Amino acid sequence: MSASPDRSQLAVRVTPNAKKSEFAGWTADEKGRPVLLVKLNAPPVDGKANTELINFLAKALGCPKGQITLLRGTSSRQKSLELPALALEKLPK
Repeated sequence: MSASPDRSQLAVRVTPNAKKSEFAGWTADEKGRPVLLVKLNAPPVDGKANTELINFLAKALGCPKGQITLLRGTSSRQKSLELPALALEKLPK
């Protein structure tokens, strides 16, 4: 999950078109790595779900939107993000 001492990578699986944006728990990918489940109140068109994901995470984790980078998965439910390592401490357990 780690990218550098002050930055970390986070695997996320999103569910678009939810009633509200919220954390939905944790699961594991095929290699057993942790994946955060997030429901998003946005449709999966024109990047709206990606924008909502970044906005939701920034607000929930208390970090600027500019510090969250979508690395992979712009058109997929499986996404990889890079964010400040300290923000990971604020994720739900």
